[in-house]
Amino acid sequence: MNTTRQPHIAYVSTFVPKKCGLATYTHHLREAVGLAKNGWSQDTVVAMCNPDERVDYRESWMWPVVKPDPEEYRRVAETINQSSVDIVSLQHEFGIFGGDAGSHVLELLQRLKKPVVTTFHTVFEQPQERYSDVQREIAEWSDHLLVMNRKAIGFLHSSFGIPHEKISFIPHGTPMPNRADRTLVRRRNGWENRKVAFSFGLLSRSKGIELALRALAIAVQAVPELMYVIAGQTHPEVRKHEGEAYRQELGNLVKELGLEHHVQMIDRYIPEEELASLITAADLYITPYPGMQQITSGTLAYAAGLGKPILSTPYCYARDLVQGHDEMLLPYGDVGAWSSKIIELFTYPGMLERWEKIVAEIGQNMHWPQIGAQHLRLFNQVVNEQRSTIADVV
Repeated sequence: MNTTRQPHIAYVSTFVPKKCGLATYTHHLREAVGLAKNGWSQDTVVAMCNPDERVDYRESWMWPVVKPDPEEYRRVAETINQSSVDIVSLQHEFGIFGGDAGSHVLELLQRLKKPVVTTFHTVFEQPQERYSDVQREIAEWSDHLLVMNRKAIGFLHSSFGIPHEKISFIPHGTPMPNRADRTLVRRRNGWENRKVAFSFGLLSRSKGIELALRALAIAVQAVPELMYVIAGQTHPEVRKHEGEAYRQELGNLVKELGLEHHVQMIDRYIPEEELASLITAADLYITPYPGMQQITSGTLAYAAGLGKPILSTPYCYARDLVQGHDEMLLPYGDVGAWSSKIIELFTYPGMLERWEKIVAEIGQNMHWPQIGAQHLRLFNQVVNEQRSTIADVV
């Protein structure tokens, strides 16, 4: 057993029980790093929250920060400085921090005396002003940066002049594959004797679902047992502004296309473990997104980590994930290409199985135990570098 003192990490992020992708990601990252530290998992979480959510974070290792209040960022910076924390892991996503373009997080970073590793969950090739100003400052105040897409390294270097050696790539973590309950899950969801294409995510108009439905309407003529499962609740911001109008529009399109027997919509929050089971039980994972700039997709990462064949539009994260296998990428809006490829995958002998092997190979280095170990190595490296710098000064 490794007897070297392991670093005490403070994660700054949203956190469970909040139902958002970043909260879930940070929960699993903390667990995975704890596993890499021989099971020690009492690392601190600085949980960004709304005023009514503060009561959700009562454990001693949870330090809630009400995101609209800049004073809370200053206070928690001093708390971290006076604590046993060795390093801060900041999970950055636009929208989770208070202030203009999330600028309140700078109140924290400017006061921290502990080294900071920032993970950028969103990086733009051509960042817009104000957001770019804040992101540039976050990068400057951080000791090291992490990205989940190799292309983001070049974007950060060209946009902000950040040295390549200050940026590391570590893939998005994913669950371990477990095919044991596949038959049970398929039976429970009515997928027996069906060929299942699956999409997951908070429902909004930016997901390209209409493209998939129109392609499906053609594909079912050749593959009558085909089913398309659209899983996930309506995005909270969409529901706030228009209720369930968009979901109803999709339902109307399903009827218009005569797909009632071929589409299943799962309209509820799906816990992580169940999501992994559903992806494993499906036959094909699709992301027909229209926006080509999306640099990270947790759901597409999960599909890869679980070894599920992928069919996607060529948005930034998808291109980086399946590089060298461009046959898995199809242009947005080309209904004919999508329907033809779906038919080919489900009718050409061995094609789906071949893709499954390719994706399983891509995903084999994305499982949480490996991702946790990679993060821990980097955290140790940054802590040791700071200690060496202090020793040299002394």
